[in-house]
Amino acid sequence: MELHTLLPGKPWPLGAHADSGGVNFAVFSANATAVFLCLFDSDGQTELARLPLLGHTLDVWHGYLPEALPGLIYGLRCEGPWAPQEGHYFNPEKLLLDPYAREIVGQFNWNDAHFCAIPESHEQPCPEDNGRYALKARVPAPDGFDWGDDAPPEISPADTVIYELHVKGFSKSNPAIPEGLRGTYAGLAHPASLAHLKRLGVTALSILPVHYHLDELRLTQMGLVNYWGYNSINFFTPDPRYASGADGLSVRDEFRSMVRALHAAGIKVLLDVVYNHTAEGDATGPSISFRGLDNASYYRLDANNKRIFINDTGCGNTLDIRQPNVLRLVLDSLRYWVSEMHVDGFRFDLAPILGRDDSGFNPRAAFFAAVAQDPVLSRVTMIAEPWDIGPGGYQLGGFPRGWQEWNDRFRDTLRAFWLGHPCTRGDFAMRLCGSSDLFQANRREPLASVNYIVSHDGYTLRDLVSYVARRNQANGEDNRDGHNHNLSSNCGEEGPSTDPVVLALRTRMQRVLLASALFSQGTPMLSAGDELGHSQGGNNNPYCQDNPGTWIAWAKADQDLIAFTARLLSLRRQAMLFATHWYRRGPSDLVWLRKDGEALHSHEWRDAGARTLGCLINHPGRASVPLLLLVNAEPTDCHFALPAGEWRCWFDTTASTGERDWHGSSTTPFALGAHSMVLLAAGAAKLNL
Repeated sequence: MELHTLLPGKPWPLGAHADSGGVNFAVFSANATAVFLCLFDSDGQTELARLPLLGHTLDVWHGYLPEALPGLIYGLRCEGPWAPQEGHYFNPEKLLLDPYAREIVGQFNWNDAHFCAIPESHEQPCPEDNGRYALKARVPAPDGFDWGDDAPPEISPADTVIYELHVKGFSKSNPAIPEGLRGTYAGLAHPASLAHLKRLGVTALSILPVHYHLDELRLTQMGLVNYWGYNSINFFTPDPRYASGADGLSVRDEFRSMVRALHAAGIKVLLDVVYNHTAEGDATGPSISFRGLDNASYYRLDANNKRIFINDTGCGNTLDIRQPNVLRLVLDSLRYWVSEMHVDGFRFDLAPILGRDDSGFNPRAAFFAAVAQDPVLSRVTMIAEPWDIGPGGYQLGGFPRGWQEWNDRFRDTLRAFWLGHPCTRGDFAMRLCGSSDLFQANRREPLASVNYIVSHDGYTLRDLVSYVARRNQANGEDNRDGHNHNLSSNCGEEGPSTDPVVLALRTRMQRVLLASALFSQGTPMLSAGDELGHSQGGNNNPYCQDNPGTWIAWAKADQDLIAFTARLLSLRRQAMLFATHWYRRGPSDLVWLRKDGEALHSHEWRDAGARTLGCLINHPGRASVPLLLLVNAEPTDCHFALPAGEWRCWFDTTASTGERDWHGSSTTPFALGAHSMVLLAAGAAKLNL
């Protein structure tokens, strides 16, 4: 292709977009004095031309390159002030990745040339050209993917059960999947993966970050990687490290094929997204994209000393969503993943960042208002991780109506109640029934609470009942990283055990914790592998461990626990213990009972020494008869006096599959096992699971 002088082009849409006559380029920078389009050869190694973007409209620089074709590889360079004291780090020696890139060329390797400033001083611009080593963008071809009749699965909010997983870790060690597909988008879409998910009965996957991300310099120097992926450098591109290349599909189309297959199986796709910071870090970090394009616009800086990056994320920088063009970037990215990649929603990492204005967190901030009125985004699932490390960063219960939130109060209370840490029956009941103290006052429904015992961040369920002390030495931080307040129990022996008594107790505790999450009022979430006894050897922060220690060990799967979990989910679908509305205590709704069958009194709710109670649900979510949930978190069996009438056992966590054939009446107390949860139904009807 012969290179021509750029025409002015148009300021919209941002990024590179091909039409029948050429390619239009548009990029935002409020403080640059000049922006250059740099064209590269097909290997992305040699810069062939450097053309100024002459169009300049409302801080968007743009140009049109006639006769250019899809597949063209390009980067950007910016001229502007070098003034760290004002937050400006313009350096034309640094080739920059288009923030709106849809395809990325090259592999990032750490090199001194990537830093915009001389590392020793951080005040003087680095004169070395990084063009050869930098990530570049490729102009995407017109979209020709065949979605067929793909549509979002019609799953009611009440039926939503979230299953959190890592694309690679889920299938990398699964022998039922062809080796070349393991650990990839195609591996997640493989019939063996789908069969397991459908057997369980989960309805939505929450997939750990798949945006293109970088491994931190510190990790690479230790021979580690950022396995979890919470270090994005681009918000439009699926990470190629999870692509198999099977059937000649591009990375983008392999991801789309995965979504299409999951939808066909009746499973929604939610992406864990990181719009709170980027991989460029603070002033000592590299200049890869945003910093070189307009550091003072993209990042929040200290008002009195703009050399200092506001670090409400703990990752070195914080995206400044207050800036209209940064807000636009986030919204454009979200719409892209919904409209063009067909995902069904998002879980936002460190979500208070998105609502921080000049006065702190604001549930009426511009981002939330923009999402609420957006015809695309207002229809999809929005889940907040409701905390960051900035001032007033813990905002559980404070997000707008329509949002759901990870409920760590549920996690900690349920762990404490079952595993022998300080807790009361009142605390337990509050969390089991939707956390009304957090959500009801703001006119939010119980389903706003995402209830979980375990997530990717912390112990696996198996490790939660096997370790008191974390085992994070492999992370290279002298075992200082990760949570120290785990509310765990080793059930009598630390770490691996061959003691049958210890092993039996661990299995029982896993079952009752799974039941607690899935019987609760709200939206339950499971962490991949917990249904089959996956262990990470006690590492409760394996964010940098991409190895068999984090990959799900399918060969060691506890088949009984899988069957138990599947039966539990089937029961949830059919009976739905709790309705989706708030309950009022009283005979018509809920009655809380002592083991002698009498109603719990106020002082008994606060007794941390008693952990046996019953919940009579007169109006369950779906069952046609009243239900009685019996709870015994104490280490000894007991007898529970039943309300008047006949009762049948529908589920007992002490049984390996949850099935217990029992039918009796109030004339005989029910034998309730230690560390157990039992569901009884009024009458003699059996439940077909």
